[in-house]
Amino acid sequence: MVAVLGGLAGVERDLIRTRTAEGRARAKARGQHMGRPPKLTPQQQKKARRRRAEGATLKELAKSYNVGRATISRLTV
Repeated sequence: MVAVLGGLAGVERDLIRTRTAEGRARAKARGQHMGRPPKLTPQQQKKARRRRAEGATLKELAKSYNVGRATISRLTV
């Protein structure tokens, strides 16, 4: 009995995985962004990159935009 239930659970998991992949593919085809939205607007990102190039520290930039240092670090790579 347990083996049969385990087999059914495996089949259901495969169906869920397939449906999820199809949904992601349809969303990408529609041009939808996948994942978390960015914390900074494109204008803020551009200004942060410029300020970083001018010598501002990661800590200063992070504090001025109210984000973590890692967020600023990813912009300037």
